[in-house]
Amino acid sequence: MSDDPAAKGVVEDHDGIRTVRGSGVLRKWNGIEYKAGMWAENVGSQALSMNVAMIPPGGVAKAHIHVGFEVMLYILQGRVRHEFGPRLEQTLENEAGDFIFIEPEIPHEVFNMSDTEPVVAVVARSDSREWENIVDFERPE
Repeated sequence: MSDDPAAKGVVEDHDGIRTVRGSGVLRKWNGIEYKAGMWAENVGSQALSMNVAMIPPGGVAKAHIHVGFEVMLYILQGRVRHEFGPRLEQTLENEAGDFIFIEPEIPHEVFNMSDTEPVVAVVARSDSREWENIVDFERPE
């Protein structure tokens, strides 16, 4: 994560209510693009983070694990396939309008099912410093 305050999104502080105005892509990680959102570094949150994620057409969010925190997503646009479980042996498809809850420690990989449209989702996490607590997961052979 950049130490440049501008890279964290412009935060407006209104005596206990903070706003981050819409932005372009702030960060690219693991095949996913993120807009500026809210987390410990930019709004001082203690237990939550939230942003908008986009998986480009044909893209994949490589296998990973959320260590010690929960994730909730709401898909705004597109269709995804999750491969998950200890050997990534289970599959589940979701589309625009679906809410998704991912428990901590669940290995998962996410595939955009379209070669022409991005997947766009609102992502909320129970960790204000979630970037520090996501680890890669090697796909078992």
